[in-house]
Amino acid sequence: MEIDIQKMIFEFIGGLGIFLFGIKYMGDGLQRSAGDKLRDILDKFTTNPFMGVLAGIIVTVLIQSSSGTTVITVGLVSAGFMTLRQAIGVIMGANIGTTVTAFIIGIDVAEYALPIIFVGAIMLFFFKNKQIHSLGQIVFGFGTLFFGLELMGSGMKPLRSLQAFHDLTVSMSDNPLLGVLVGTIFTVVVQSSSATIGILQELFGQGLIDIKAALPVLFGDNIGTTITAVLASIGASIAARRAALTHVIFNLIGTAIFMIFLPLFTNFIQFLQSTFGLNPEMTIAFAHGSFNITNTIIQFPFIAVLAWIVTKLIPGEDSMIEYKAKHLDPIFIEQSSSIALGQAKEEVLRMGKFATLGLEEANLYQRTYSQKHADTSMQLEDAINNLDRKITDYLILISRSEMSTAESEEHSMLLDTVRDIERIGDHFENVVELVGFQLTNKVKLTDSAKQDLEDMFNLTIQTLKDAITSLDDKDTALATTVLKSEEQIDKMERTLRKKHILRINEGQCSGSAGIVFVDIISNLERIGDHCVNIAEAVLGYRN
Repeated sequence: MEIDIQKMIFEFIGGLGIFLFGIKYMGDGLQRSAGDKLRDILDKFTTNPFMGVLAGIIVTVLIQSSSGTTVITVGLVSAGFMTLRQAIGVIMGANIGTTVTAFIIGIDVAEYALPIIFVGAIMLFFFKNKQIHSLGQIVFGFGTLFFGLELMGSGMKPLRSLQAFHDLTVSMSDNPLLGVLVGTIFTVVVQSSSATIGILQELFGQGLIDIKAALPVLFGDNIGTTITAVLASIGASIAARRAALTHVIFNLIGTAIFMIFLPLFTNFIQFLQSTFGLNPEMTIAFAHGSFNITNTIIQFPFIAVLAWIVTKLIPGEDSMIEYKAKHLDPIFIEQSSSIALGQAKEEVLRMGKFATLGLEEANLYQRTYSQKHADTSMQLEDAINNLDRKITDYLILISRSEMSTAESEEHSMLLDTVRDIERIGDHFENVVELVGFQLTNKVKLTDSAKQDLEDMFNLTIQTLKDAITSLDDKDTALATTVLKSEEQIDKMERTLRKKHILRINEGQCSGSAGIVFVDIISNLERIGDHCVNIAEAVLGYRN
């Protein structure tokens, strides 16, 4: 029988594309149905590694992608929301959660794929309700997944008559390491273990590969899926790179263990297949689930060891920004509103230090154009926004308790200060974006303009530091100094604006440069205004 190579390739790659789209679309629908709170799930339910495993399973089931969960986790570790040990638990859970896709594929509903797609399309196009729309997305993605799988299967059928493919499967049966290598490379290329395991299920279902060759490929698929997290960690913090490396080591160790006991594991899977009458696709799903669950059980007690290993392999102190509030324990509110206010103030001061650091990083970015300063500044702005929400919620809880007149005044002062610091964060974020615009559009500033910006940055940074210190020490003298410094900032802003207009008129600077320069000094002037608000709050409280 003559093989139509073009048809075979087109059906396979087209089916693979449709399958990947189905997985992604279904995952997006599940994510929307869950209220798009995946980050919150990982943030709140990872108090210890065991809870991290559960959170990893839940989130991976919701988005249908272990790589996606791991990438989110890498981001949270980088941002300081999660420790390395908590992240290792989430990664283990993600490996278990991803097996759900294989079990879904194991349910033989491929012949109903097109009607399922039709039902999903009806829900998408004829209903405006958001929940029905999200459900339609899940149903449409579910049908598309099976349609893509069926198309891939159709494309792979002629492989049985290819001698080269037959020789490869025999080689993988005789040499399991070759199977691991094939699975790893294919998953690295496709960037989805769900897709490669789906292909493996089709190959096994059509009798194109036997169980002895299939299991090593399955192990390789699990190694290959770690590449996504590795790519996501490039250029990220040390903690993020450690989390990504943990994912690689976890699957490498698991594969090594299972390769040692491969004959025993093969017999176990064959026993499950015969005992429960599993179809070939479900047999692979059970093998996938057994591998990841057993691997997690084996390595879970050694999370601390894994953390130690990756810390040694990727040494160095991490400049991690701690997003989480440190002092806002609700128990203080029950004991004493005065103590609770003191704790809230400590958190406000942390927020103020983040604002100072963020402004300094924004200044370094406009001086050096180094992206790392922009990234750090934006991370600090994220941290400020997070603390803004947490502190405000805490202060609202305190307001429900009885407070003295002095405590009420301090409560109001802290609420106002939190709002001012949050706005400072917004302004230095604007500065970073303006410098980004300057770089993207190749806008050049003269040396004179750069020096003017440097002078105004230095004055604004010092004023902000003084404002935060005056709040910390309740220093009215320093608060008064802040008021005087702000007058200097206002005067400097007016003077520099006029100087820059002259430069533009003389042709030294372009119109685009003028916009960037004026907008930056305008944002710095507004930061000065918020410093005054903080200083006036201190003076009002003292009086």
